[in-house]
Amino acid sequence: MKRYRIGEISRLTGLTLRTIRYYGELGLLPETRTNGGQRYYCDEDLVYLKRIMELKSLGFSLEEIAGIIKLRDEDKSGNKRRAELLRQYRSKLSQDIERMKGLQEHIDELNWHIKQLEGAEDGFKSCPGSLCASCEHKTRCIFFKEM
Repeated sequence: MKRYRIGEISRLTGLTLRTIRYYGELGLLPETRTNGGQRYYCDEDLVYLKRIMELKSLGFSLEEIAGIIKLRDEDKSGNKRRAELLRQYRSKLSQDIERMKGLQEHIDELNWHIKQLEGAEDGFKSCPGSLCASCEHKTRCIFFKEM
């Protein structure tokens, strides 16, 4: 098994020394030391660091990541971590789909306002006028009034 000093692991991951030490303090990464007290890491630690980076890029908090990683103490096979990670991936996916729906509604609203403003007879000072009665969005328009 290859051993890496903290500087080497920093170069391999692009993480700062401070970040690597911080992850160790949080228990995300085991801190193995030589007799002289110098930290060293193995290939498995490199995988953990890359997993942490990946999860952070997907919006996981360090607390969520710690919960997953600390399951290693309960289950050496990795099945609990895998199941928990799948659960959290699905939860994040569901949240992102909901955000995407909200963003699509916002985009639709902006497009509608652009069309409405482009159709206004005297620019910004009035509603589009004759277009309102036939507009498919008149129920949500704050300018439309039944005559």
